[in-house]
Amino acid sequence: MTRRHLPLLIALFSLTALIVGACGGSNENSKLVVYSGREQELVEPLYAQFTKDTGIELDVRWGESPELAATLREEGDASPADVFYAQDAGSIGIIDPQLTALPQADLELVPARYRDTAGRWVGVTGRVRVLAYNTDRVQGDALPASVLDLASPDWKLGDVGVAPTNASFVGFVSALRETIGDEQTQAFLDGLAQHAKTFQKNGQIVDAIATGEIDTGLVNHYYLYEKLGSDPNAPLGNHYFDPTDPGSLVNVSAVGILSTTKHKQDAETFVNWLLTEGQVFFANDAEEREYPLNSAQPGLERSAELPPLAEHPGPDVDLAKLADDLETTIAMIRKAGLVN
Repeated sequence: MTRRHLPLLIALFSLTALIVGACGGSNENSKLVVYSGREQELVEPLYAQFTKDTGIELDVRWGESPELAATLREEGDASPADVFYAQDAGSIGIIDPQLTALPQADLELVPARYRDTAGRWVGVTGRVRVLAYNTDRVQGDALPASVLDLASPDWKLGDVGVAPTNASFVGFVSALRETIGDEQTQAFLDGLAQHAKTFQKNGQIVDAIATGEIDTGLVNHYYLYEKLGSDPNAPLGNHYFDPTDPGSLVNVSAVGILSTTKHKQDAETFVNWLLTEGQVFFANDAEEREYPLNSAQPGLERSAELPPLAEHPGPDVDLAKLADDLETTIAMIRKAGLVN
């Protein structure tokens, strides 16, 4: 991705001052500076446990992953960041020229399909795209085998919730381009737009499904568990598309180390910890039930209601390519009328 993409990226995601603390300038911070595109409510306990286990203190700058990626590109070599922990592969792929190669031993903890082919970033957790639905209003066996059916003029289940500016949706569209080509992807977006209801965030989609405002919505699998954690009786279910359908994309949260870091040893400790002890947090402690990608880590207790990741491998897409030509992906979403 070149700098000419940045104004469009900023405009699409309404990039505002969401980052805590000042950015830019040389990194004279004695703490490890982490630019975190993960939700603060989710990973703040994770970061606290890391500091408790290692004694390494963190200075966390919070923001949306695309925003943080754009900021890192603008800051360049002057960035104070040591580590970028992104919500999705596409966002971290934007800055992969600024990342340094990770230790091979850490890369090998995760299957090759969930890491950068050049070894500059590695997936930490996986999430499957699903169609969430209201179990009081929709029969699960009435839902389609393919996400492409959501664009059909014969769709009978009302509005479909989508979050078109969310990094996960953008990544899904980029993956769709890789699997079925631009012409069919645009046709899908145009058809989906005819009965789509747009939201800013995936959590808002699930809330709307639970209240009956809409019956279905495209989200990541873990939003259901997040909602059920606070409202156990919410009438919610996850519908998984066919295992290799484009709608079953498995995207990853991903971490990389900036080549300009002055705390490389601490940064490598952080990455290794996320891929080892941190995996236990995501498998056992977090309400969201993300998939730990280092499945060999001792102590993992998979939730009984969460289907094994091997049952939903998703389409054969190189996640490193999801950052390529984001300008066209964004333009296609706009053309369909999903973003004003």
